[in-house]
Amino acid sequence: MTVVSVSMPEELLNRIDEFADDHGYTGRSEVVRDAARDLLGEFEDARLEDRELMGVVTVLFNYETTSVEERLMGLRHEHENLVAANFHSHVGNHYCMELFILDGSLEAISAFVGKIRATKNTLSVDYSVMPVDDSAGPLADSK
Repeated sequence: MTVVSVSMPEELLNRIDEFADDHGYTGRSEVVRDAARDLLGEFEDARLEDRELMGVVTVLFNYETTSVEERLMGLRHEHENLVAANFHSHVGNHYCMELFILDGSLEAISAFVGKIRATKNTLSVDYSVMPVDDSAGPLADSK
């Protein structure tokens, strides 16, 4: 097996180690491999391909991190043909939540979610995808 070096904050590394211990993993490498497989497989559901989809993406970030909000608004404008609606709200004393409603293909939604996930200083990115066409009935996929 090839060895890969990855940089990450100490806090995240501690969380990975704790997760490995709590869930019976042999170590952090197994946790990272499992997470990588899950991430890469998220949008590989053949039942979602070639269908019109609705996506809901929720992003949480610290309100003092203005670079996140600027990046999200840039993505919103860059993908205006995909973003059907966008909502911003304050959550608690220190956080902002950005909600995106998307209407498009699996490929377009996947690319949008990937760009949001790559945005530095986001605290969480959650999404769900559901077909809105009439072929093969409803199907929901949530991550």
